[in-house]
Amino acid sequence: MTKENLPIDSMIEKASKGQLSRRQFSQLLSATGISLMTVPAIARPAAAEGEQAFYFTWGGYDIPELLGEYYEKHGAYPDMAPYASSNDGLAKVRSGFVVDVLHPCNSNAPNWVDAGVVQPIDTSKLTHWDDVIPSMKHIADKDGQTYFAPMDWGQTSITYRTDIVDFPDGEESWSVLWDERYKGKVAMIGNEGDSWWCAAIYAGVPFDQIETEENIQKVAELLREQVPMVRMYTDDMTTVEQALAAGELVAAMTWNSSAVALKSDGVPVKFAAPKEGALTWVCGAMIYVDAPHVDKAHDVIDSLLSPESGRFLIDDYGYGHSNRKSFDLVSEERLAELGLSRNPEEILGAGKYQIPTSDEFTSRIATLYAEITAGY
Repeated sequence: MTKENLPIDSMIEKASKGQLSRRQFSQLLSATGISLMTVPAIARPAAAEGEQAFYFTWGGYDIPELLGEYYEKHGAYPDMAPYASSNDGLAKVRSGFVVDVLHPCNSNAPNWVDAGVVQPIDTSKLTHWDDVIPSMKHIADKDGQTYFAPMDWGQTSITYRTDIVDFPDGEESWSVLWDERYKGKVAMIGNEGDSWWCAAIYAGVPFDQIETEENIQKVAELLREQVPMVRMYTDDMTTVEQALAAGELVAAMTWNSSAVALKSDGVPVKFAAPKEGALTWVCGAMIYVDAPHVDKAHDVIDSLLSPESGRFLIDDYGYGHSNRKSFDLVSEERLAELGLSRNPEEILGAGKYQIPTSDEFTSRIATLYAEITAGY
């Protein structure tokens, strides 16, 4: 597995400048063997409550571009700190780390509600709530209450060289990552959180049945068959992008941002819309159960949901945004370049949402995927 060992301070600096996506930051940090919970730069005693709301988020999202409306209202930005993963964020607040707003994803949000670490959101305090894409609004509702305000979304799919790769039937498909013609020239994401689920899509496994023993073995066998095809298993998208640009790779499992970066460098690539479906993720804001600034927490969320924040995420990160009006602020040409649409429901409808699973399943596929990628 290729890993980039950046010093922790360098990682945080790059993420805060938007030079690493939240997923790149998370995976690179994990590769160092360091939990962000141990990083002194974000240490915050439970009693240390400032005047502004505290936003605990993914690296690359702790930036002023997403919080313009909050600044206009309060004359300052919220306090912010990045975490390495949803699990790290959850463990941190459980240990007494006091925050106001958290930023988990749809596959974790219901578990956070069940864990009792978040409180309902009063959507009447959100001026942009009516503009949120309807299919996203109620992902983590419980007992008729809203706990999750969706913000950013994207997909895990295939970035491929359009001047090299062709699909036998003319339809983009996950099969390219198993195609003997490209043996040794494909890459997979190094963590099971994406790769296992995408392999399940290709295997035809319904997500609501992904935990059955039969389907676990079905996906595992498909991944074992693929091992001789794979040049690298890695979460370091910079390495993947460089290899695609050089022609060392012709296709790779990536997130949206890789295709965006390569296209901006003039590399002939496309982010596929596989006929079997892409893996869709949605992340959003939740309010900590003991948030000391509940009203300002709602202001943070409202700022994150603003069309201007959405324009930044779309244009600079290549991700989708939950506010439908955000897409009106980006040109048709740019949306087409990013593989997005004025009607985001078209893309969301063709994808497959990752769903919450048991801790036992998560642990098991992590072990299995590590064994498979190691050749066992």
